[in-house]
Amino acid sequence: MKKFTASDTNVSKYELLPTPNDIRKLSPGTERTLSLIEKSRQELCNIIDEKDSRILLVVGPCSIHDTEAGLDYAKRLLSLSEKVQDKFLILMRVYFTKPRTTTGWKGLINDPFLNDSFEIKEGLKKARSFLHQVVNLGVPAATEALDAITPQYIDDLLTWNAIGARTAESQTHREMASGLSTPVGFKNGTDGNVITAVNAMKAAREPHHFLGIDSDGRCAVLETTGNSYTHLVLRGGTNPNYDSESIASASNILKTEGLYSKVLVDCSHGNSFKNHRIQEHVFLDCIDQIIKGKSPIMGLMLESNIHEGKQEVSKDMQYGVSITDACISWETTERIIMEAHSRLSS
Repeated sequence: MKKFTASDTNVSKYELLPTPNDIRKLSPGTERTLSLIEKSRQELCNIIDEKDSRILLVVGPCSIHDTEAGLDYAKRLLSLSEKVQDKFLILMRVYFTKPRTTTGWKGLINDPFLNDSFEIKEGLKKARSFLHQVVNLGVPAATEALDAITPQYIDDLLTWNAIGARTAESQTHREMASGLSTPVGFKNGTDGNVITAVNAMKAAREPHHFLGIDSDGRCAVLETTGNSYTHLVLRGGTNPNYDSESIASASNILKTEGLYSKVLVDCSHGNSFKNHRIQEHVFLDCIDQIIKGKSPIMGLMLESNIHEGKQEVSKDMQYGVSITDACISWETTERIIMEAHSRLSS
């Protein structure tokens, strides 16, 4: 007779991971990367503190699935950044984990070989190595913090973190954000409601005690001081919310709650009706709002890749095309950012 067990009834396997320290040692921070991280984080904090009048741009692929194409994109973004650095602080989207409504590819860390082999050990190594290369080029990076473990492996190489629309309500993510080393943007809910994100900002600014892991991979109680650089990301919902009235309304709510009242506008997702080509209109509309003066917009986000659109995972995938959300092309990205720079400079 089979002996009854009360635990792990739906778990088929445990596989030990390398510790965060083990992975960091494979791609350690250098004097160059540490200098860029310190500089870019301070510049971003200065934008939030309104000591720097530049606009934050978070630009790049919806997700990284091909590190060669990702590095190609980073080199292009570096060249563009140098041309517009008087008006913009540009961070590259380096997203390794993807939230799924039901099922689908969960990102480079979860499935680095895109074949359902779920080699997470290799995914962690590959993600950190790629991130290290991007930062070492001189391109500061941004990502979405989707789980409470991954930040221990890569947070030292990041300048900005997002908490997504699906996870902003999660206590785990609010606690985690309170201890992240970067400014954190909370997205409004998928229905467009900003209150969830507002509450998340309030929670993440406070100290917390919660369960996690330390850099040696041991289970630990983490004690945080709270993150004073949280902010709201407007990503649309049932309807877009990048228009001046919606932005002013969100800003007033933030002011009433005693929070940082400027917002970052995500030009994709609900704000573009998930049509990547509409991002250009949203982006330039927001630039015009800023030019008119007294706009609460502090930053913008674009989903952009080398080539536009999206594709399914296959053996013959096109280079530089997204396999998650559809993106605008590099040519469009460069053109609209240069156009925005020109408008802001005139």
